[in-house]
Amino acid sequence: MTGDASPELRVAGRTVARYVTRPELPARLSPRPFLHPVTTLAGTPVTESGPADHLHHLGVGVAVPDVEGHNFWGGRTYVRDRGPTELDNHGAQRHTAFRHSGPGGFDEELSWAARGAELLRERRTVTAAGLTATAWALDLTFALTNTTGAPLTLGSPATNGRPGAAYGGFFWRARKEDAAPRVLTADGEGEAAVHGRRADWLALTGESWTLVFAGATERTRRDPWFVRTEEYPGVGSSLAHDDRLAVAPGDTLVRRIVTVVADGRLDGDGAAALVRRAVGR
Repeated sequence: MTGDASPELRVAGRTVARYVTRPELPARLSPRPFLHPVTTLAGTPVTESGPADHLHHLGVGVAVPDVEGHNFWGGRTYVRDRGPTELDNHGAQRHTAFRHSGPGGFDEELSWAARGAELLRERRTVTAAGLTATAWALDLTFALTNTTGAPLTLGSPATNGRPGAAYGGFFWRARKEDAAPRVLTADGEGEAAVHGRRADWLALTGESWTLVFAGATERTRRDPWFVRTEEYPGVGSSLAHDDRLAVAPGDTLVRRIVTVVADGRLDGDGAAALVRRAVGR
């Protein structure tokens, strides 16, 4: 399928996610395709898109705040010695084609462009599969290729001088509820204990749902987790945690994140068991 339809992902005969292929968004939000709404098998929403606290948080997707100075995250840009600053530097991810698409997932091509020039070309593969009667897995792989004739570097607010803000890469904006969600890994619990650290899996638990994130490749697992629970509920990877990440002309960086979407509140043992089933290790 190579059209511009917005696929729906289905598990056990139920729609569990919708992919917004061509969103109509202002340039300052860095328009890009994303998954929303995503739900549990019982129908509980576990994503938000365009919330009042961060209009540029768009469900589940891939976003980078600094690609050679261009903002593919949305909102203000963190400038060293100035702080968050409104700049006319936003890029956009444009859907090019679906290689295939169906109820179990899709394989997509995208172009990352700013100021009329393509910087990166992406191949994004997304699949949905059932795990148990109350849990399913969303498997997202993105491969970013530098299509320019010069080296590109990817950065984050952290690499630009803001400690603790190394967001950029895979990002999941979760559902905001009256109480902040619980977050844990095999080694710690609470935002302060898990944010900015590496872990094979990380679980975010709300009132009646649990999300368990896992890097599905050795290289993906080397990226620390970016975690927010008190300010807003969100989990992502950190492509540029300590230093800018260089991508040579023609080179490709690849990351794969598998997320277990479960009804109920899982403990650490339950989260680990479902990750083993989803990732196969």
